[in-house]
Amino acid sequence: MKFSQMFRVLVLVGLVALSVAGPINVELGSEWELFKTTYNKNYAQEEELLRRIIWEKNLNYVQQHNIEADRGAHSFWLGMNEYADMTSDEFVGTMNGYRVNATKTFQCGKFLPPSHVKLSDLPVTVDWRKEGYVTGVKNQGQCGSCWAFSSTGSLEGQHFKKTGQLVSLSEQNLVDCSRSEGNDGCQGGLMEQAFDYIIENKGIDTEESYPYTAKDGVCKFKQADIGASEVSCMEIEHGSESDLKIAVAMVGPISVGIDASRLSFQLYKNGVYMESACSSANLDHGVLAVGYGQAGCIEYWLVKNSWGTSWGMQGYVMMARNKDNMCGIATQASFPTV
Repeated sequence: MKFSQMFRVLVLVGLVALSVAGPINVELGSEWELFKTTYNKNYAQEEELLRRIIWEKNLNYVQQHNIEADRGAHSFWLGMNEYADMTSDEFVGTMNGYRVNATKTFQCGKFLPPSHVKLSDLPVTVDWRKEGYVTGVKNQGQCGSCWAFSSTGSLEGQHFKKTGQLVSLSEQNLVDCSRSEGNDGCQGGLMEQAFDYIIENKGIDTEESYPYTAKDGVCKFKQADIGASEVSCMEIEHGSESDLKIAVAMVGPISVGIDASRLSFQLYKNGVYMESACSSANLDHGVLAVGYGQAGCIEYWLVKNSWGTSWGMQGYVMMARNKDNMCGIATQASFPTV
């Protein structure tokens, strides 16, 4: 559905909601104005009423969830971020661009953990940010290019591991140029397909030379601007959190797909994300596992997102680990080799 069509549907839904729920809460006027100022929101007159309705509904959801979290019913808290004026369906349709290609054969081999490595031998906590493997949190904007950010994040880590140089790589290069491998720009893609492109292309440009625009464009790749390359890629055993832990501990940041379709993920603020409604099979968002650890009695994966720093823990989320493959984090994990 195109944005104009989606917007007309949202307007209708908003008007129906108004007739059912009554007028907006005028006491929230100053908070609404602060939200618009904080996130530089500018609406057409006919859209603002709809956005205000959605925002108030999301605010009520956040407040109720946090009351329950304070009582111990949840292991994480929510907050009103820059996406709080979007419905869950609208948000997922715009931002979650992980698209599984069941018929495609990738160039990735299978990651085989060393036979001598035991889980008990691994560090209790891993955070590759502290070792210099991870670039700053990026923002994909309203473009379903999460797959590209996950891919560059994993390659940035492996390039640093080999060269000692942390180079921010171009997501726009992947958005514009990897269609022949099966990706569809802002309409979605897959990390393995991005890795295939980088292998075949013999490299990917730097962020500086090929900056991000959050929209589809004509391929402008330049061989002279390559920031990193890879020779192959590896897939981790589907659904194995133990193999994923070994890979994160021994290899570095790993590209993973997750189910991020719930409103609780859209509005996540902090704590260990544990959502019973998550699917371990229906993945829709590409992110980057950059470590793991334990908060109290709950084990977690440390995950870098691409929705800017207003989302989550300055752009990061702790996702429950060893909880039946929560949200499918170990279902489709991969990384490049350089």
